[in-house]
Amino acid sequence: MKVKIDTKEKFTVLIPEETNIYDNMAGELAAACQQYLQAPIKNLILKLINVQHIDGNIAQKIIELQQSFYDSSASFLVCEMNQNVRAVFEEKDLLEILNFTPTESEAWDIVQMEEIERELLDSNDFSFDLADDK
Repeated sequence: MKVKIDTKEKFTVLIPEETNIYDNMAGELAAACQQYLQAPIKNLILKLINVQHIDGNIAQKIIELQQSFYDSSASFLVCEMNQNVRAVFEEKDLLEILNFTPTESEAWDIVQMEEIERELLDSNDFSFDLADDK
């Protein structure tokens, strides 16, 4: 599978150049995405602007990829998918689970917010006072 890669400071944008992603390409898509879990910049945005059609198993694979990224404390978002691709997620009842945005810019914002959230949650710089209300 041919992909274009755009690396930013906090995330990488992976852009498949295929117009159709079929079930037999699921392994290639997974490998292309999962390699970023081992990279210094783990957050990934899958930009589907060129993709006109996906098979149902690809939609399920994208959901599995998303979960593996979040399990590894990394962000995974899908952006700029057309109505045909979106319809496949809707048919499989996966759209509500998918973390997606209409534009790449909005995906950037979410990745940055999730990064800040992880930093705050991982920080030991705060404590809660359990004061008595007497």
